[in-house]
Amino acid sequence: MTTQSIEATRKFFDTMKSTFKGDIDYADKTLDFYSHDASLFEVRPQIVVYPKDSADVCALVKWVNENRAIHPGLSITARSGGTDMTGGSINTSIIMDFTRSMNAIGEITDETGTVQPGCFYRNFEAATMKRKRYMPTYPASREICAVGGMVANNSGGEKSIKFGKTADHIRALKVVFNDGKEYSVTKMTVAELKAKASSGSYEGGLYQKLWDLVQKNYDAIKAAKPDVSKNSSGYYLWDVYDKSSDSFDLCRLIVGSQGTLGIITEITFELVPVMPHSNMLVAFLPDLSKLSLMINEILPFGPDSLESYDDYSMVLAFKFFFDFFKELGFVGAIKLGLRFIPDMWTVIASGRIPKLILMAEFTGESETEIKAKLVALNAQLKHFKYKTHITSSSEEAEKYWRVRRESFNLLRKHVHNKRTAPFIDDIIVKPEYLPEFLPRVTKLIDSYHLEYTIAGHPGNGNFHIIPLMDLHSAYSAQTILELSKKVYDLVHEYKGSISAEHNDGIIRTPYLLQMFGQEMVDVFRETKEIFDPNHIFNPGKKVGGTFEDIRLAIK
Repeated sequence: MTTQSIEATRKFFDTMKSTFKGDIDYADKTLDFYSHDASLFEVRPQIVVYPKDSADVCALVKWVNENRAIHPGLSITARSGGTDMTGGSINTSIIMDFTRSMNAIGEITDETGTVQPGCFYRNFEAATMKRKRYMPTYPASREICAVGGMVANNSGGEKSIKFGKTADHIRALKVVFNDGKEYSVTKMTVAELKAKASSGSYEGGLYQKLWDLVQKNYDAIKAAKPDVSKNSSGYYLWDVYDKSSDSFDLCRLIVGSQGTLGIITEITFELVPVMPHSNMLVAFLPDLSKLSLMINEILPFGPDSLESYDDYSMVLAFKFFFDFFKELGFVGAIKLGLRFIPDMWTVIASGRIPKLILMAEFTGESETEIKAKLVALNAQLKHFKYKTHITSSSEEAEKYWRVRRESFNLLRKHVHNKRTAPFIDDIIVKPEYLPEFLPRVTKLIDSYHLEYTIAGHPGNGNFHIIPLMDLHSAYSAQTILELSKKVYDLVHEYKGSISAEHNDGIIRTPYLLQMFGQEMVDVFRETKEIFDPNHIFNPGKKVGGTFEDIRLAIK
C-alpha cells in the first residue's frame, strides 16, 4: 500500500472513535505480531483494537455493519491468547484483542465461575483454586491460553477422557450478535424457545430460524455427528436440540464456532472439585502394536488422564533441557533433571528409546486409594512385558507432564530452517482402530520424508502429529494439501474426525466437504447466514474457506 492509501485507511478507521472507547493500534510492529498465531500462517490485519467492555464490542459490530457497503472487506476476528493452531485468530481486517481490558474474573462459587474472554486460563484457575475448584478442559497451552479461545475452539485437553470438552462445562454465555446487541444465552426448554421465537424481536428471529433449520434437517444432522468421543469440526448442530429432555441449548452451537456466529463477551463455566492427591503409572512401549489393547485394559480403572508422547519428543526434552531453566528457575530445573536420571538409565540399559511413553494419571481423596489402584493396574498390564513405572509422587509425575506439554514449543524454538507445520495435528478415531490406523498414517507421512512428533490423548484415539517443514519451499503448500487429503481419507475410512479439539480455522475449513458431504456443508452455510448474513464475524472459517486461502496464507 502507498503512504497515501495507508493514511486514507487510518482516517477511515478513526471514524469509529466516536463510539469505540478502547485502544486502537495501527503500528507496523503491532500488525506484524497479530499476523501470526500458533498456526503455520501469516495474515496481516489492517488494525488491532482492544475493547474496554461489551459496549465497545456492540459499538464496533454496529460500525462494521454500517460501513460494510462502502468497504466490503470489513470484518472482526476476536482474539484472546493467540495460541490457535489453525489460523482461527488471524484475519485481513480487524483483530479484536480481549486480553488487555476484558479479562475480569467475576463471581466464583463452588458450582460456577464467571469470567471475561480475555482472562488467561492460569489466572482463572488461580481464582477458582481458592475454592478448591477448577475448569478441567484446559489444553496443553494452559499457561499461555485464554478462556475465550478455549470456548471458541471447544478445547478438550488431558482431562477430556474423564471430563469431556469445554461445551460440557458451559452454564451460560453473553454474546454480541449481528445486530450489535449483547444477549444472554443459556439452556432452555422448547416451550421457552417457542415463547422467545414468537416475541418478534431480533433475538427471537434467530431462535426461530435455527429451530426451523434443525427441525427440517434433523435426521441428516444427527447422522452427521462424528462417531468419536471428541469433535471440533463443523457446527455442532447435533447437540443443540435434545428430544429426550425436550431442551434447546444455543450455547452448544456457539461453543466451538470460532467466533463466526457472534462475539462472546462473558462466560459462566461449571467447575469441578479438585482432588487432593494424584499419581501416575507410566508405560514405555517399544512399538504401537499393542497400544489399543493396553488402552482397553487401562480404561476400566477410571484414569483422569491417559496421555502419550513419542520418542522424538523425549529426545527433544533431553537435548534442549536448558529451556526448562528459563521456565522453572535454576533450582526447579535441577530438581526436574534429577528426576529424569532413572529414565536415562532405562534408555541406556535397553539400548533404545521407547517408541511411545504412555501416562495414566489417577486422582483421589487419599494416597492409599490411588496407590492401590496403580498397583492393581500395574499387575493387570504385566502380561504385555513392557517396562512400567509408578511414580513416587505427583512431583515426580510432573516431569512427564513437562515433556508432554512442551514438545510443540521445543520444536518451534529449536528446529533450524524448518517450522512446525500443524495441519494434520488433531485427528481422532476410536481407540480400537489405532493399531491399524496409526501405522497407515505414519507410512503416509514417511512417504513425504517429513520429520514429525506424535503426542496425544490415546484414551480418546486423538493424536497430534506435527511435521517439520521448510515453508519457503515451493512444494510445501502442495505437500500440505495432498497429505491432508490422504490422511483425512483414512480418518473418514475409520469413521473419525479431522479435528478432535483444535477446530477448523483456515487449515481445515476446505476439508469439511470431504468429511461431512455437500448436504451438511450446505446446512453449515445456512447456519452462518442466520447469525451472520453480512459475514462480518471471522470470515473464511467454518464456512467459505478455500484451498487457495491455505496456499496464500502459508509464509
